[in-house]
Amino acid sequence: MEISTIIGLILGIVSVLVGMILKGAPIESLKVPAAYLIIFGGTAATLFIGFPMAELKKIPKLLKMIFVKQKLMNRTEMITLFMEWASITRREGLLALESKVEEINDDFLRNGMRMIIDGNDQDFVRDVLMEDINATEDRHKAGALIFSQAGMYAPSLGVLGAVVGLIAALTHMEDMGELAHAIGAAFIATMLGIFSGYVLFHPISNKLKRLSKTEVELRLMMLEGLLSIQSGVSTIAINQKLSVFLTPSERAKMKQKEDGSGE
Repeated sequence: MEISTIIGLILGIVSVLVGMILKGAPIESLKVPAAYLIIFGGTAATLFIGFPMAELKKIPKLLKMIFVKQKLMNRTEMITLFMEWASITRREGLLALESKVEEINDDFLRNGMRMIIDGNDQDFVRDVLMEDINATEDRHKAGALIFSQAGMYAPSLGVLGAVVGLIAALTHMEDMGELAHAIGAAFIATMLGIFSGYVLFHPISNKLKRLSKTEVELRLMMLEGLLSIQSGVSTIAINQKLSVFLTPSERAKMKQKEDGSGE
């Protein structure tokens, strides 16, 4: 599980509920079905109007992505793998890597490996793989945009819900108790709109963008590794080239590991 998502959701809900209690606002005031209908039903309506059905069908998959940790190759292990492949290539040639293709679990890396083994031109390999990366990035942007738009619409619908509630409150002018209750219920819609927009939808969009960035960076790293192998560079050169994709801490750990294995 992606623990940060769970922590964020629990912390957000608890913070609002505890904040209400500390401010003296009764939790029972949240029982306003009309407010939930206006906010969540209205937000869903804006998404149906604003996005094609083919994209909206991906929402369950997108939500799964923020709750389940990405299964991506470890970058330091990938460098070690590329160094091994570079060593084999320099000794036996590219065709010697054919036996390694089916061992690769990543589709992007496997397809790239097949292309260089088949003897395709380096520019062709780069163009095809970059098109794949760009297409993936565009799909990810479309998914993040759904939640970004929901985060923009929900607070506005909260204002709409408050207006509707205040209109209803005006029908109770003769009863101050009912009037106060109706006004309180009106602002519940505003609270739900702001909460769902800025605690749920916008953060989900941001996390999807971050996950996309991580995957794209990994694929760019794979691309550089494949082209380096195709060029026949040394294991030292491929290590230096791919190490730029690592964070300083990852580089330090990798160097420590290399020093330890060399002793």
